[in-house]
Amino acid sequence: MRHGVVLLPEHEWKAAAERWRTAEQLGYHHAWTYDHLMWRWFTDRRWYGSVPTLAAAAVVTDRIGLGMLVATPNFRHPVVLAKDLASVDDIAGGRLICGLGSGAPGHDGGVLGGPALGPGERADRFAAFVELLDAVLVDGDVDRTTPWYAAHGVTFHPRAGNGPRPPFAVAAAGPRGMALTARFGQYWITSGPPNDFRTRSLRETLPGLREQLRGVDAACERAGRDPATLRRLLVADAAVGGITASLSAYEDAAGELEAAGFTDLVVHWPRPDQPYQGDEQVLFDFAAEHLAGGPCA
Repeated sequence: MRHGVVLLPEHEWKAAAERWRTAEQLGYHHAWTYDHLMWRWFTDRRWYGSVPTLAAAAVVTDRIGLGMLVATPNFRHPVVLAKDLASVDDIAGGRLICGLGSGAPGHDGGVLGGPALGPGERADRFAAFVELLDAVLVDGDVDRTTPWYAAHGVTFHPRAGNGPRPPFAVAAAGPRGMALTARFGQYWITSGPPNDFRTRSLRETLPGLREQLRGVDAACERAGRDPATLRRLLVADAAVGGITASLSAYEDAAGELEAAGFTDLVVHWPRPDQPYQGDEQVLFDFAAEHLAGGPCA
C-alpha cells in the first residue's frame, strides 16, 4: 500500500514549503492539496491556489508524487487546465497526479455565476470535461464543440512531457463516474459516502467502501479493462474518521483497507483546530515504523 497526506493550502509559502519537504523526507509516496477557489470551512480565512502551490512544491521536492485533489468543472476549463497540468508536470519531472471530480454544489459552483445544476447535468458536464481534457493532453490538436465546452483550433504544446499524460485520479461514487474512471483513470478516489462529512469509524464505513470497490471493479470489467490496473485510493478523515487517532489505529486501518482492496491511503496532515484536528506526531511515528524515508512512486 502507498501512503499520502493532504496539505491544506492555508499557510504562507515559507511555512508550507517545510511541510512539503517533510512529507517527502518521511517517505510518504504522494502529497496532495485541494483545488478550490473557496473552501467550505475556510471562506473567511487564508486559502491559496492549487496550481502555484503544486508548482512551488515541485521545486522544493525531488521524489514525492504531487496531487491535485480534485479539479472540477465548477471553475476549470479543460483546455486551460491542460496547459497548467503540463507546465506543473514539467517542473515536477513527471510527478504530478491530477485528481478530477464532477464538482459538488457550493461556493465554487456558484462563484462565477453559472446556473445551479442537478446531479444528471453535473454528470454530463463531468464526462465532457474528462473527455476533452484527455484529448488535449494526449492528442494535442483538438477542434470540437460539445453542449458544455468549445475548443477551437487547439494546438497544444508542450504536451505532457511528450509522453504519457499525467495520471488521472477520478473521484467517483456512482456508476457513471466509475465508468469514466474505468476509461480514463489510473487511480479511483473515494472518501466514503459522497458529500457526507459526518465522521464515522472505519468499521462503520467499511461495508459501503467494499460495495464501492465492487462497483469500480464491475465498471472496469464492462469497459474491458483488468481491474488490477486501477489503483484505489481512500481520502480519510472526513466521512471515514479516527485513522490517525493513534499509531495503532493508523496501522490497523491500513491493514484493513489493504485487505479490502485499497492500494493507497491518504490522510490529512493533523491541524491544531478543526477540521482535521489531531497530533501530527502520529504521521511521524507511522513513517518511522513503516515508511522510513523509503522510495516514493
